[in-house]
Amino acid sequence: MCRRKKGKTVTEQKLRSHEWFGNRDVLGFTHRSWIKNQGHPDQMFDGRPVIGICNTWSDLTPCNAHFRILAEMVKRGVYEAGGYPLEFPVMSLGEVLMRPTTMLYRNLASMDVEETIRANPLDGVVLLTGCDKTTPSTVMGACSVDIPTIVLPGGPMLNGKYRGRDIGSGTSVWEFTDDLRSGKISMEDYMEAESCMSRSDGHCMTMGTASTMACMVEALGLTLPGGAAIPAADSRRRRLAHLTGNRIVQMVKEDLRPSQILTRANFENAIMVNAAVGGSSNFVVHLLAIAGRVGVELALDDFDRLGSHLPLLVNLMPSGQFLMEDFYYAGGVPVVVQELAELLHLEALTVTGKSIGENTAGAPCYGRDVIAPFEQPIKRNAGLAVLYGNLCEDGAIIKPSAATPDLMEHRGRAVVFEDIDDYHARIDDPNLDVDASCVLVLKQVGPKGYPGMPEVGNFGLPAKLLKQGVTDMVRISDGRMSGTAYGTVVLHVAPESAIGGALALVQNGDMIELDVDGRRLHLDVPAAELARRRAAWRPRPAHTERGYVSLFLEHVQQANLGADFDFLVGKSGAAVAHGNH
Repeated sequence: MCRRKKGKTVTEQKLRSHEWFGNRDVLGFTHRSWIKNQGHPDQMFDGRPVIGICNTWSDLTPCNAHFRILAEMVKRGVYEAGGYPLEFPVMSLGEVLMRPTTMLYRNLASMDVEETIRANPLDGVVLLTGCDKTTPSTVMGACSVDIPTIVLPGGPMLNGKYRGRDIGSGTSVWEFTDDLRSGKISMEDYMEAESCMSRSDGHCMTMGTASTMACMVEALGLTLPGGAAIPAADSRRRRLAHLTGNRIVQMVKEDLRPSQILTRANFENAIMVNAAVGGSSNFVVHLLAIAGRVGVELALDDFDRLGSHLPLLVNLMPSGQFLMEDFYYAGGVPVVVQELAELLHLEALTVTGKSIGENTAGAPCYGRDVIAPFEQPIKRNAGLAVLYGNLCEDGAIIKPSAATPDLMEHRGRAVVFEDIDDYHARIDDPNLDVDASCVLVLKQVGPKGYPGMPEVGNFGLPAKLLKQGVTDMVRISDGRMSGTAYGTVVLHVAPESAIGGALALVQNGDMIELDVDGRRLHLDVPAAELARRRAAWRPRPAHTERGYVSLFLEHVQQANLGADFDFLVGKSGAAVAHGNH
């Protein structure tokens, strides 16, 4: 059987699932017979594509709690297009409940996805993603197998509503918490806001990490056009699920795989779109990991070179005023793509089989207060900036669009917290030797140090300074920051303090210089003194010597490489060496 593809005749290959369901022998009998106990009729095994629905649903992941409904919509679309859908669960990473941090488990979840896909009779897969790490982990795993794959984001919550104004998940949490600590609001006010913020299915409705990841996969070409911003509660999200089920069947017939879509051009597009939407700093560590899985050369400097000079076009919290619901009504990612048309690789292939330029051609904007034109941006030169210096030899990042302009060039005295426990013990001590000009330094929160590289980089300011009206200070750590957060925060310092990076050597009273325009982070301590401190430095004992955490500590790479496991870089493909008997 032959088919036409981009003007060429291509011989259609036998479906991968045929190795399980197509044989008339004891294995074929066994595979078909047991799965028939779920009521599947004979025609499901007549050679139609078998589509896996990778479901990250969990009651423990509130952002993804509606995914059972979405999975049913995908199944409708798969059946309608002549496919055979089979839903399967994988590890679900719920940002708000898991300890010590979901980032510790991102690589584990990616392994779950990879091995589940490879081990089963699947010809294509739909990834149901939502809460922060469910998107990169599932994409990383699926890329490592490289069968036709499409992403269905779960969508953001509806706007939070509190006393006549919109409030955003995460961003408003930090505001309310600072106001409570400084005495501006009461505990009763605080508790009322808590009940007003999360009022529908979906993930954070700010441009936090979950929304950033949804925009990332759309910019990469892994979702249907417009898929990032539709609210979870909107019926159009379910329609998108149905259409996604339709499309994955056709992708299998076209043999359209992630390795064909995720080219260098698509990664560059994602970096530029992320800058324009004001995406989370977490974008860096996840995109680097995905690139490593598909073999695309991507380095920390690419994020600065391609994105730092771009303007902020999307006026969403934490960098702006509005929320994801407003972004969708204004036109979403397709409008941003068209605003960046002269810079992007519009010929880049997507899951539709068309280019991203074709997918977004003529996309109208219905809200210029939400999505600004390129010539009249919300902020200029607002993309992520990459810093270097003796304090971060392998790099660090900062999000200028969420920072205080007056602090972007700053010199201050270090106030050092040796780890998160030291921070909690001393931050609100009225005798803490700190003023607004100081630089707060937090150690031991990198990939190996915490372990897992948690979102504590935007750690709160001293209570006594909050009461004085101080709203921001320069903060430096080897950890990450929630995409919903804001502040002049230097993140992802590499090498991290736990392995002897220069951050480990900082002491109270050292002078630190931050120059974002100059891309410089400098510890103003003589080289000889740093050498003396390094000679005296000793690593802390390992967190554990057993289980997954031990594996993590042994194999996790540094933040500038994406914090993936060294043995997971690259892909193994879809081949399985042996049958199960």
